[in-house]
Amino acid sequence: MAKDYLFEIGTEEMPAHVVPRSVKQLADRTRKFLKENGLKFKDIKTFSTPRRLTILVEDLAEKQDDIDEVKKGPAKKIAQDKDGNWTKAAQGFARGQGMTTDDIYFEELKGTEYAYVHVQKEGKKASDILLGMSDIVKAMTFPTKMRWDSNDFEFVRPIHWLVSLFGNDVIPVKILDITAGRKTEGHRFLGDSVVLANADDYEDALKDQYVIADAEERKDMIVNQMNELVKQNNWEIKPDRDLLEEVTYLVEYPTVFAGSFDKKYLNIPDEVLITSMKDNQRYFEVYDENGKLINHFIAVRNGNKDYLDNVISGNEKVLVARLDDAQFFYDEDRKYPLSHFVDRLKNVSFHDKIGSMAEKMQRVRMIGDYLAKRWNLPESVITDFDRASELYKFDLVTQMVGEFAELQGVMGMHYARLAGENEDVAVAIKEHYMPTTAEGELPTTTVGSLLSIADKIDTIVTFFGAGMIPTSSNDPYALRRYAYGIVRILLNEKWSLPFNEVLPEIIKMLNGVTPAKLPKGDADQEIADFIRDRVKQYLQKNKFKYDIIDAVLASSQQDPSQILAAANVLQLHHDDDEFKPVVESLTRIDNILKKAKFKGGIEVDESLFDDNSEKELYVGVQNLQDIEDLADLYQGFVQLQPVIDQYFDTNMIMAKDENVKNNRLAQLSVVSELADRLGDLSKLVIK
Repeated sequence: MAKDYLFEIGTEEMPAHVVPRSVKQLADRTRKFLKENGLKFKDIKTFSTPRRLTILVEDLAEKQDDIDEVKKGPAKKIAQDKDGNWTKAAQGFARGQGMTTDDIYFEELKGTEYAYVHVQKEGKKASDILLGMSDIVKAMTFPTKMRWDSNDFEFVRPIHWLVSLFGNDVIPVKILDITAGRKTEGHRFLGDSVVLANADDYEDALKDQYVIADAEERKDMIVNQMNELVKQNNWEIKPDRDLLEEVTYLVEYPTVFAGSFDKKYLNIPDEVLITSMKDNQRYFEVYDENGKLINHFIAVRNGNKDYLDNVISGNEKVLVARLDDAQFFYDEDRKYPLSHFVDRLKNVSFHDKIGSMAEKMQRVRMIGDYLAKRWNLPESVITDFDRASELYKFDLVTQMVGEFAELQGVMGMHYARLAGENEDVAVAIKEHYMPTTAEGELPTTTVGSLLSIADKIDTIVTFFGAGMIPTSSNDPYALRRYAYGIVRILLNEKWSLPFNEVLPEIIKMLNGVTPAKLPKGDADQEIADFIRDRVKQYLQKNKFKYDIIDAVLASSQQDPSQILAAANVLQLHHDDDEFKPVVESLTRIDNILKKAKFKGGIEVDESLFDDNSEKELYVGVQNLQDIEDLADLYQGFVQLQPVIDQYFDTNMIMAKDENVKNNRLAQLSVVSELADRLGDLSKLVIK
């Protein structure tokens, strides 16, 4: 007979972000534990709040299946020596089945005698196996752990109670001096302790004590109450999954309420108000029907509606105190011209091994101007970029950013607008931080994109120069994220940037104009490879086939836009009928060149042709030489494929005449170089 098994770990309040991943870890470890121990079950349901991690194993078998089976072992001639003594093979076979050699018997199978044992074993009771839940708890991992009392045991927060019920029966799992029972705890302020008669009583019993144990049910309650409040007041709110998730795991019994603040604070930039509400107080900001921010907020209380007016008043006072600070900083910052803050950047360190923020801005301007000319950007863009590069870090020394660090760039944009700067200049100050996460939003303006790339290239180059290079397990300065951001912006703007060409020029240009150490030797290629490696991340994220990713990254191409273009072409035609013969023909060429160890450096001499197929291949390749678009190049190879096959059918590549042989290899080498623009095609999986 199967019964439900309830296991709850009651703790001091855990950080909201830790709760969902921790209860999932508990469920996953338990699932593996039960399967390894041969205990059948239907499913595992999870419950979690800031004070508890709980699993309910549905329809758990009361015992392991009994074993009654015959196990076949080694042949008799291996199981016994010539004197009839048991060998180590026989002893090991018996021991592996939990038996002895006395239990071995022999039976003939297809003319050969083999050792057998008849294994009969009664399955262990679930009640005995479940005592091992203590080992599961002890093995759990967390971002940070705590010790309490004089124990060596560590957990995310001190454990206060345990519940372990198999149907009606207590399984006395023990951790430290806490032995599991049937008593759980209700809401910290509104509820009482609850003695559970049965594992299935858990949810309903806790609801009576103001605990909604199911996180999804709590989330639905919050959403429904918010929607009702918004509808009543004709408000609007913008979805924020992360904040909703956080408040769900901050409360055990959610009650949604609305508060307000003085309209005078609406003169502060919206981002400041939102940061004060959302990031500092976990409030949802409110908008009117036109999408304009208004002087109200929505919050979630961990409790019922009792004394809700006092709760609202208290939350309003806390928020107003923060808004008073913000108003003061905003007013103070606006007393000074932007030049005041820019001058102060001379004394602000970018990094003690690299130099000041002002010096960084100087380098970034040089890098951006170089890139702008390379891409033939309009003069107006260059003018706006130059101005933005003179200003873009100034808000780091404003009082507002000193208090709200997460608003760097945002406040720079607002203050630049107030100072009368060009709109593209102001927006670029904000956008140079983008993307702020791996898959975050990209800059929307050309100036912002240029400034972001130049800033990130400078950061990567100077950190590599200072020897602060990421390792496989450590990237404290987020250089990989910066490199991935460069790749994403380049591809979004369709800007070509072969790093193996560009980085040496940038490093040479900066040399002598900055006190920062710059990479030496072949470090520029190391940086180029570092940034280029992020193209793989981009291709994987965008669901390219693994063999196509391997092929395009194995080419000599260093330009992300060309690598992506090659991947698109190969992905588009991967399943075409012509794809396999084209790839096989081009791969055959590479194999011949590798086998011949052909070094190149020889011009094709038409006078050495002695077959019409050589002339046809030569003309066909000449027609492909000036094709820039890789899609067109691939179609050119489709047309050339029969010519290549005919060339191989009628010519001995490794001719006895050394000049003829080298000429043919040189001709194939030209084809190979063109094919390399698509990638190393030998890595493609073709059927």
